[in-house]
Amino acid sequence: MNRLLTTAYLATIMLFASCSEPEVEKEKEATFTVTSPIQTDTTIYKEYVAQIHSANHIELRSQEKGYLQKIFVDEGQYVKKGQLMFKLMPALYEAEVGKAKAELNFAEIEYKNTKGLADNNVVSASELAMAKAKLDKAKAELQLAQTHLGFTDIRAPFDGIMDKFYTRLGSLVDEGELLTNLSDNSKMWVYFNVAEAEYLDYIQKVKSKEKQKVQLQMANKEVFPGVGYVETVEADFNNETGNIAFRAAFQNPKGILRHGETGNILMPVKLKNAIIIPQKSTFDVLDKKYVYIVDEKGVITSKQITIDQEIPHLYIVGSGLNATDKILLEGLGKVKNNEKIKYNFVPLEKELAGIKNIHAE
Repeated sequence: MNRLLTTAYLATIMLFASCSEPEVEKEKEATFTVTSPIQTDTTIYKEYVAQIHSANHIELRSQEKGYLQKIFVDEGQYVKKGQLMFKLMPALYEAEVGKAKAELNFAEIEYKNTKGLADNNVVSASELAMAKAKLDKAKAELQLAQTHLGFTDIRAPFDGIMDKFYTRLGSLVDEGELLTNLSDNSKMWVYFNVAEAEYLDYIQKVKSKEKQKVQLQMANKEVFPGVGYVETVEADFNNETGNIAFRAAFQNPKGILRHGETGNILMPVKLKNAIIIPQKSTFDVLDKKYVYIVDEKGVITSKQITIDQEIPHLYIVGSGLNATDKILLEGLGKVKNNEKIKYNFVPLEKELAGIKNIHAE
């Protein structure tokens, strides 16, 4: 008998234990996290896809025709202004210089003889003028021949970094043929497109003598160590996209940036008394955004809001919320409108930790 009572007692304990565990889990599941928006002056960074160009990037082309006799540099090499880079075979142009020198000597002798005769009134002044004209022409032709010869030495027009070679040693190079590109990367121009509405905001907010500071996020998501300034805005909008091109300038003393890179311009936008909430505290109905407001009794009510700005993990609310409102932070899919819930209140400040796109002032 005692054994039967003991067995029944243990079974009762196990039954109560099995019944209490779901109740505890249900109790835990029914406790939700609630928070309040943060209202503060803040600066957010709007991102614009950008193209990076050297402020001075040129195509280096041959000014004469001839065989590429020597290459004094290598691809990717840093060269100084005036440094000899390529040499075309100069034999033809040296011959032209020699011919021009001989013709100049002949013209000088002819002019001296004619001048002596003119001084003695043997020939007329017009003949002397003709001889002088021939002399001047011979001098000009020599100068032209020397210029052509000089073009066989192709030198760097400024300090910069060489691109790849587009022709090889021994090739017959035509006049105007591309040899390489040269980039001065000490200063970089970064181009990005801005929508019409944002352009109007920029024009109204930025003073005429004040340059807008911007940052550059590189392709590896790292921010370039240096501040840039918006220097120019193009004259016309692109009718197809409705955008207008901005150009920002960045100093590049360490040569990190190269011509042709891509990145994102981060333009600061200052907001006064911005109301900030996490994106995860909202839900969509059709094309509208909603949050759950929690009243003093713990009853939740859906409320429509508008969004002014969207940044990673956060929304800047345009209308529909006050800083004193309590909103449901998580578990939105587990509740219904006008339902009463149990909740714990958690300050929102922790949600902002590690968010790079926003800065509370």
